[in-house]
Amino acid sequence: MAKMDSRGPGTRKRSSRGRFVPKRKVCLFCTDRTQTIDYKKISMLREFITDRGKIQARRRTGLCPKHQRKISAAIKRARYIALLPYTAEHIRQSGGIAS
Repeated sequence: MAKMDSRGPGTRKRSSRGRFVPKRKVCLFCTDRTQTIDYKKISMLREFITDRGKIQARRRTGLCPKHQRKISAAIKRARYIALLPYTAEHIRQSGGIAS
């Protein structure tokens, strides 16, 4: 038989440490008002794209909703006029995900 716990059914032992709460990220464009979001600034837009070519999420970039919408629109606009690729080069060469 299993050993019974003295705390009773349905209770769990809590760890001595508290829950990890990450430091809140601050929007880059709200703090630095001189920077503007433009679809022609490819080097800046690449910071908000993963190595696979996806647009990074807000919780990852730390942008506010207003600037995240502007970034995603600028990335999509740059992709449309072929300043940025839709996918990464290594994915295009291999033909996608092998299944």
